[in-house]
Amino acid sequence: MSKCVGIIGVGNMGEALLAGLIQSGHPASQICITDKREDHAAALASQYGVTNQSASGIAAECEIILVVVKPQDLTSTLESLKPTLGPRASILSFVAGKTIAGIEAIVGGSHGVIRVMPNTPTLIGKGMSAISPGTHTTQDDLGFARHFLGSSGKVVEVEERLQDAVTATSGSGPAYFFAFVEAMIEGATKLGLSHEVATELTVQTLIGAAGMLAESGKDAKTLRENVTSPNGTTAAALTSFQAADLESMVHQAMQAAAKRSAELA
Repeated sequence: MSKCVGIIGVGNMGEALLAGLIQSGHPASQICITDKREDHAAALASQYGVTNQSASGIAAECEIILVVVKPQDLTSTLESLKPTLGPRASILSFVAGKTIAGIEAIVGGSHGVIRVMPNTPTLIGKGMSAISPGTHTTQDDLGFARHFLGSSGKVVEVEERLQDAVTATSGSGPAYFFAFVEAMIEGATKLGLSHEVATELTVQTLIGAAGMLAESGKDAKTLRENVTSPNGTTAAALTSFQAADLESMVHQAMQAAAKRSAELA
């Protein structure tokens, strides 16, 4: 018999996780959701055929609870769950920066806790999630997390001390990519291309490059070298990147993201 799964917070990411649960084969009849926006939760419940439930009801009834709230709302959310939390309930936290120890300290008992860092491509089934188990996490709970997150992308398991690095890499990574796309489109328009053509050229080029990286079996360094002819146009562009110290710029940005993740704890 399938476990009752509750989702607290069904914004964009919460809804993506809801869709992933159903995609993984979990019956909608065994899923409960809640959100601060009651009308939004009611609409999603109708759309997906799941149950719109209160947070206390989810705590009492569900064996696995996905917490998908903002970092500043985590403590109050967990405290609202604690009075009715079932003795065998496990918590999957999708809250950036918040530690397993911090969650365990609030809910008490021997509840299993799994910390998860997903990213926004989960919304289209191409996500990247990193999971870290807590003190009381069972292999059954880990298997559940791997299975349903795998339906919306890929999953890796890391030590919790590396979650800030994960946040700086895959969690925030899509935004780095989008910023680079914006810069390429702007650069193309300054060279005379229309915004429409610049956008199509840039987006398809990067989709194709990502596809080559994923499917060719070659690493990024090899692919870069293959497209770079000595003294050619690509070499000229890459020399400009090197002069601007692109590598250092990226490293500093990732360090800033990891530092902020640690501060959120």
